[in-house]
Amino acid sequence: MTDIKEHMEVIGADGVHVGTVDKVEGGRIKLTKKDSGEGSHKGHHHFIDKGLIAGVEGNKVRLSANADVAVTMGVEK
Repeated sequence: MTDIKEHMEVIGADGVHVGTVDKVEGGRIKLTKKDSGEGSHKGHHHFIDKGLIAGVEGNKVRLSANADVAVTMGVEK
């Protein structure tokens, strides 16, 4: 988790953009609000649990789950 820095891109295992790192908080990545999606998710921070992180490649955090799965797992108001 120490390799993860603010403004890094978070991508799913499928290579699809999930969000941008706001900060690391208590074993989770907090994504910026601008990546919070639409509809019921709009304006809420999303969090990605460190257990979903497959690795860090350059300026990208790659997850072990596809983007659509990762987003539904980490919603918080």
